[in-house]
Amino acid sequence: MHVDTSAHDDEHVGDQPRQRALAAALDAAELALANRFGSAITLSKPEDLAGSGPAVVLRATVASSPFSLPRTIVVKHYPEPDEDASDPFAAEAVSYQLFTALTSEDRMCPELLGHDVTHRVLVLSDLGNAPTLADKLRSADARVAEGTLLSWARALGTMHATTAHREADFNALLRRFGGQPACEDTEAAEAAARLPGMLADTLGVTTAEAVAERVRVASLRIDDGEYRAFSPVDLAPENNLVTSDGVRFLDFEHGRVRNAMIDVAHLRVPFAFWRGALGLPAGMSEAMIAAWRAEVTGIWPGLADDDVFTAALLDSHIACVWTQTARELLRLADADTGPTSRAAALESWWRELASRAGRQGDDAIAAHAAAVAEAIERRFGPGLDLALYPAFR
Repeated sequence: MHVDTSAHDDEHVGDQPRQRALAAALDAAELALANRFGSAITLSKPEDLAGSGPAVVLRATVASSPFSLPRTIVVKHYPEPDEDASDPFAAEAVSYQLFTALTSEDRMCPELLGHDVTHRVLVLSDLGNAPTLADKLRSADARVAEGTLLSWARALGTMHATTAHREADFNALLRRFGGQPACEDTEAAEAAARLPGMLADTLGVTTAEAVAERVRVASLRIDDGEYRAFSPVDLAPENNLVTSDGVRFLDFEHGRVRNAMIDVAHLRVPFAFWRGALGLPAGMSEAMIAAWRAEVTGIWPGLADDDVFTAALLDSHIACVWTQTARELLRLADADTGPTSRAAALESWWRELASRAGRQGDDAIAAHAAAVAEAIERRFGPGLDLALYPAFR
């Protein structure tokens, strides 16, 4: 299709390469909608939404259509995939297809209005300019931030409950898009093997064989877990819109089916993978976990048993802290200090792991985690008390 940039009203976009990318995305979206509805649909006024992933992301106006479509839509247009990496287009397309097949009450994300595998484009319903969860955490209203976090945790539980037992459906759809079902995540097992040496070399902390074996067992358990459901994987607060209809999840480029308890660990170690992660007030994480748990015990009744639940959560908690530390420890610079630094975040997570393991009688893990936290404080401190999000200060 010939790209007529004037027809798309995008002359306000700055550089020519970006202008062409937006025009190409708009053309691909028009083709996808035409194929879906069987008639030409014209889009105009592209607004660059500057997504953080590989796709060009824009909002466009439906200028003309013989069908009842929303006034505006969102387009995600992907480049050709890297042969050495998984294809984010396939993962995201299948994720949205999975949710679009659900009722609107169970759909925790935008609706997929159209897609085209050849042109690697997705056309999604537009949720508007709603604030993100990150915006709420940066606000000055603690009550609103607290309510939003609980809503987010409940929405995550609803997502898990409605997609449990749908792994075969997800994988079948993925194959239709030319993707391959993800192999079991080996990162936790790799962290269990690598981190003891890193801790010794960087922090001078020795890891007893009993601790290393306990972590290996935890990493195996989370891969073999029975609580499997869809996960966006990237749960960063910036990827969650707070709409009038509730929290909605965005960006499924890494979406896959995995043990839902891995996501729950990121309620206890809040948003660990997010570079902007800070602290939450006392009791907030446990309130979020309780909100999540209330949504899933109907589908996984075993999690109503406190002993079963706390054991599964400790396994995923251990794996989360070890994995994130293995990712980041060697990248920390001595200048990375202070209450908002990644060093402060790591120190906080290890102290929390020590506390939780101690309460559950896992004394070896508790003692080792406390030693790591103290070593991080010695190396990168003083002053590593992790700051709270602005809403809670």
